[in-house]
Amino acid sequence: MSAPPPARPVVRRLDPVLVDRIAAGEVVERPASAVKELVENAIDAGAGTIEVTIAAGGRRLIRVVDDGAGMGPDDLALAVERHATSKLPDGDLARIDTLGFRGEALPSIGAVARLSITSRTAEAASGHAIVVDAGIRGPVRPAAAGRGTRVEVTDLFSATPARLKFLKADRTEAAAVAEILRRLAVAHPGIRFILGGEGVGGLTLPAEAPGAGSWLRRLVAVLGPEFGDNCAPLSLEREGFALDGHVGLPTFHRAAATHVHFVVNGRPVRDRLLLGAVRGAYADVMASDRHPVLALALTCDPAAVDVNVHPAKTEVRFRDPALVRGLIVSAIHEALRRAGGRSASTVAARTLDSLRPASLPFPDPASEAPSFAERPPGTMPAGPLPERREAPAPGFAEAAQARFDGDLALPSADLRPELADPEPAAAEHPLGAARAQLHETYIVAQTPDGIVIVDQHAAHERLVYERLKRERAAGGIARQGLLIPEVVELDPAEADRLVGAVGDLDALGLALEPFGHGAVLVREVPAALKGGSVRALIADVVDALAEGGADPLGRSLDAVLSRMSCHGSIRAGRRLRPEEMNALLREMEATPFSGQCNHGRPTYVELKRADIERLFGRR
Repeated sequence: MSAPPPARPVVRRLDPVLVDRIAAGEVVERPASAVKELVENAIDAGAGTIEVTIAAGGRRLIRVVDDGAGMGPDDLALAVERHATSKLPDGDLARIDTLGFRGEALPSIGAVARLSITSRTAEAASGHAIVVDAGIRGPVRPAAAGRGTRVEVTDLFSATPARLKFLKADRTEAAAVAEILRRLAVAHPGIRFILGGEGVGGLTLPAEAPGAGSWLRRLVAVLGPEFGDNCAPLSLEREGFALDGHVGLPTFHRAAATHVHFVVNGRPVRDRLLLGAVRGAYADVMASDRHPVLALALTCDPAAVDVNVHPAKTEVRFRDPALVRGLIVSAIHEALRRAGGRSASTVAARTLDSLRPASLPFPDPASEAPSFAERPPGTMPAGPLPERREAPAPGFAEAAQARFDGDLALPSADLRPELADPEPAAAEHPLGAARAQLHETYIVAQTPDGIVIVDQHAAHERLVYERLKRERAAGGIARQGLLIPEVVELDPAEADRLVGAVGDLDALGLALEPFGHGAVLVREVPAALKGGSVRALIADVVDALAEGGADPLGRSLDAVLSRMSCHGSIRAGRRLRPEEMNALLREMEATPFSGQCNHGRPTYVELKRADIERLFGRR
């Protein structure tokens, strides 16, 4: 006996309320998504002030009040219908110049919560209100209201309780709301934003008057007061695209990309193409695990960018992505080049924190050697001087916290008389005049209003790197032939990788050839690297090739040069003459990006005289 045929499926239309709830899953993922949609509506309505209040992270209450154009009763009734909008008058999706355009936000929110809208136009004597409860629309009724619109969302996801399980803690959801509001505030500095309620601590961003400096003032309010002192402006136009913004110095960075802001035609976005361009621009001045602090505003013809590629409208697609990427990389490079070797002020702040007297360990008074004040002038402790300890040079913070342990060590600074004032005018330079060398690693220079401490190896590594890049751009890196070519033995796979890149390496000033199985013969090296270890140089180039993948040198010549430059730089532990130290300082002042080494670490720390005086209680 054969089995009965399966029942024929019947195609039917979904219930409109169910359709709205399904659509809400794309538009409203969490309370912050609802806040974004409502605030964008207020911005499109021309609001000058937008006030947001939340409770329980937005799950229990979201209230958005604006003083925009408002709506009449007929518009209010249509606003809660799906795909009803005032923002596409000609229906042209290729030229969208508003934040919202789909007409999905209000019906989607109303499908999963209780939505109340009260609005009044400037011409109307009174306002009107409508309520949508879990997709059920009520009538439009007269209501007392000021000009603008007031939207209240209560019991979010009450109509879809399964969604509540995916929400995080109220504090986390509140933080997401605050982040959304900050990003919108960065994009629209002329609007006053207020955020209040549970778990947000209060946020008020006053409207910035139009004119020079208005956007930077908003960025400082959002990104923190330190940003203003540690950023560089940029402005560049190319083929119909205009890019403006402020980018943080390479040594002013964060552990996450939360302080990277992109605005495209007034729309805050989180776009992978833009983020990739920024990372490429900072590639050789910042460590790979750190992120810059910046804000970029891109303006173009709306037809050149598609904003309708993501339900939440957080991503965009450009007609010419290569042009946009090149524009961003060029603009950031130029801004950082104009900033020169300036280092972030936060580097000095971290140094001062490590030097606070409260952080110093206090030795046992009973075990301390007599102080200098207790000895007759011009005398030293009896007995032979303690043998100088050779150890890796500690960081500046560790050196400040070192204790004497009952004996008097010889000074590790080079304080020879000829260092006293080798060049009287040198102290007037930005990095000052060299006064001493500590641990044969750190140069101490005196500036007009403080001191500068330079890591000689890190600084010279950057200088060699920039020199190699200039030579390559000018037509070829100067090279030095080895008197006796050197054979370097390698793993056979590594040797094959090197031999496969011979042509590209030759353009970098490194001439080599195969020399039997698992070895190469090096005949020439870049002139800037002469005198270094050829074997160590080859080992680093091999590592750079391995990291680059299938076509490393075609895409990342700078990365290989960065590895190579380490071998031509002044090593830690080398004692420098006064003229060498001052020459290094002058070259740093003339070289772009000299404020950080090739790995993104600062090359120098500047301490103002006032900061030093505070350390000693003089202020």
